Amino acid sequence: MAKKLRIALLMGGLSSEREVSLSSGQEVLDNLDPKRYDVTVFDPATDLPKLVAEANEYDLAFPLLHGRYGEDGTIQGLLELLKLPYVGSGVMSSAMCMDKKMTKDLMRFHNLTVTTELLVMKGQDPFLFVEKAMKQFYGFPMVVKPVSQGSSVGMTIAKSEAEAIKALRVAWELDDRVMIEPFIQGRELTCAVIGNNNAKALPPIEIKPAEGHVFFDYEAKYQPGQAEEVCPADLTDKETAIVKNIAIAAHKAMACRGISRTDMILREELFYVLEVNTLPGMTKNSLVPRAAAAAGYSLPSLLDELISLAFERE
Repeated sequence: MAKKLRIALLMGGLSSEREVSLSSGQEVLDNLDPKRYDVTVFDPATDLPKLVAEANEYDLAFPLLHGRYGEDGTIQGLLELLKLPYVGSGVMSSAMCMDKKMTKDLMRFHNLTVTTELLVMKGQDPFLFVEKAMKQFYGFPMVVKPVSQGSSVGMTIAKSEAEAIKALRVAWELDDRVMIEPFIQGRELTCAVIGNNNAKALPPIEIKPAEGHVFFDYEAKYQPGQAEEVCPADLTDKETAIVKNIAIAAHKAMACRGISRTDMILREELFYVLEVNTLPGMTKNSLVPRAAAAAGYSLPSLLDELISLAFERE
């Protein structure tokens, strides 16, 4: 009988997305084949000393830490120091994808379409930048969001000057750097990619937030019934190919490994890249498991492939 792989499953953590991380981790724990894997759960909020002390007892780490301190390269850096292989993207890729400004700059460099933006630092005059945004974006609505948060945490669709100024102050509570962007009304699409150098795209999904949600916000992402998720998305063959190609291009541009999910907006035949996620959710309501199922993967087989890709990288 083949020896079981010893896996350190990292879930929970310290970010604003802790509860989602716990849900993702539990779903993965429930779907890792016990005949193939011997799994131990670590919560970095309390178990980091134990992880460091016991790292050499494990063959692989499986991080499921959404948001800061898990998706931004910090836990990946620790795992590199511990010489413990891990599932997913590396330090540089994770850090770049978590930084929405860096992501947009790299998307432009690789000739992918993104919206324009204004970067506002904490302590700068909010009135001045909102006025500048109003002129540059021809009024409202506009998007205000922290540069380095996931799951739309701290993001606001501002419809007036007062709302935009309030949104900046809210976002500054989460990040010293905040972006203002024009609001692009269109079809919300997402496409997951699996692989390292030879990446392949899963079927795209269209997200239709329920009434009361202007966009796919935190509640719509994680509360059942708050969004309709059409998988595969109702796109033409040409549109589907474009979405997949953009997602693969973004995956490669950001040096992603294992799994990524690229969010975009389709408006008037233009596909605007919003962000690239390096640790997409694995909860029962998450998009990647839905897309994987449409491509013929069970969740256990998807997890097997991600683990295999981690060793391929090593």
